[in-house]
Amino acid sequence: MNFRLLVLRTDDLKKLASFYSLFGLEFDYHKHGNSPFHYSAEMGQMVLEIYPLAKEQANPDLNLRLGFAIDDFDDVILKLKENGTAFVLEPKETDFGFMTIIVDPDGRKVELYKN
Repeated sequence: MNFRLLVLRTDDLKKLASFYSLFGLEFDYHKHGNSPFHYSAEMGQMVLEIYPLAKEQANPDLNLRLGFAIDDFDDVILKLKENGTAFVLEPKETDFGFMTIIVDPDGRKVELYKN
């Protein structure tokens, strides 16, 4: 079994795509079928998509927690700090490896691991 798709919903697509681009993701802005315009980036076999909020959705889901293994960890951390990103946990060695926890522009916690 492989994980193939993750869709994040937001009220500011461009801002969220710009944020996740700091990790090295390259997003395309497009639509397919009846979907709204959205951003999409491939990570190996997985696709991360950033969609507008659903009609019945007032706010982004903040209970979702993401984790990424980052190859150029130190450079990404520097970019995030320069960007004013909030750090919940400063980079440090943990039982799970060298990692940090940050907050994306919508308020989701994101774990970054040194690959």
